[in-house]
Amino acid sequence: MHALSLAFIRSGALRPRSIDHYLAHAGEFILATGRGRTAVLGCLVLSDEGDGAAVLYNFCVARGNQGQGLGAALLRAALADAGSRLVREVFTATTGGAAFFRRHGFEPAGPGRAPAVWAGALDPARGSEVLSRRP
Repeated sequence: MHALSLAFIRSGALRPRSIDHYLAHAGEFILATGRGRTAVLGCLVLSDEGDGAAVLYNFCVARGNQGQGLGAALLRAALADAGSRLVREVFTATTGGAAFFRRHGFEPAGPGRAPAVWAGALDPARGSEVLSRRP
């Protein structure tokens, strides 16, 4: 997951996280794997933030595998997981344009709706757009 994420971190699409973060949260990642299940082709985390809110982060699909439905499949899995956890609203932040998320029902989140600790950790210099939807 860390190796897959590095290209997206370098491009500025993902926030830098230490390898220790990936190790500590490995069990929280939803993965898309290749045949033989040895290669991670895509990943994301659905983090429960309390009060019925969850956050999607570290959402990426390997460049050579984009446009094949892997991102949509990962997102569907995360939303199904959110529904099973009784999450009322799922939030995400994107710097790469919101078209993908909008196609999947996300809309701009109004001020103050996103979990405060998560929203406060976003770097304003990155120009992230915060979006949300119900599972």
